[in-house]
Amino acid sequence: MIDGVEVVRHPRARVARLSVDPATGRVRLTVPRRMALAKVVAWAGEKAEWIAAQRAKLPQGRPFVDGAVVPVAGRDVRLVWDAGASRTPVLRPSGEGGDDEAALVCGGPAEAFATRIERWLRREALRLLAEDTAHYAAKAGVTVAQVAVADPRARWGSCSSTGAIRYSWRLLLAPISVRRATVAHEVAHRVHMHHGPAFHALVAELFEGDPDDARRWLRASGAALHWYGRDSSS
Repeated sequence: MIDGVEVVRHPRARVARLSVDPATGRVRLTVPRRMALAKVVAWAGEKAEWIAAQRAKLPQGRPFVDGAVVPVAGRDVRLVWDAGASRTPVLRPSGEGGDDEAALVCGGPAEAFATRIERWLRREALRLLAEDTAHYAAKAGVTVAQVAVADPRARWGSCSSTGAIRYSWRLLLAPISVRRATVAHEVAHRVHMHHGPAFHALVAELFEGDPDDARRWLRASGAALHWYGRDSSS
């Protein structure tokens, strides 16, 4: 790491490449294995304006604060802090309490609000993703050993040869069709551990819509999901 730039030597890189991760804002300098660093580091140091311009295009941080609106399983949900409410967040449907929109209400100390909200979102993500996985596994006639959620930056789901499937909890924040297409994709790996024609045919058979639409949405808008729960400066 040099002056906020992560330097990575890559065995297949042919030229030096500077990039800004859209999910984190981190700057990476990818360098061929045998390239001398001094010259390329100096070159990267001249790209401050370019880096600033790329970061200016990034999604803005969307911290979990009172009054913020978060997409949850296809609907907008307003986060509400109420000191007298339960410390465990409670989802209040739209129309309840006179509100026109759904609300996720959480009490307790204000400084713990964001942490409690994220924990609830992770639990809800695991619940829905486990349900989706069971649905597609039954449809495909396969078993899944375990379903878990984490917060990876590079992938939305993974399936191991042992039958364990792990998802990004942030799929909860995506449209329902995108979440379910991702689940169908991972479940299909229980039959085909590759991305060949037979695999894609099975995904299309399992999923109710067009899985290509989901992939396009994630490429265009997926990075923005990583900015929920974060300040723009973090």
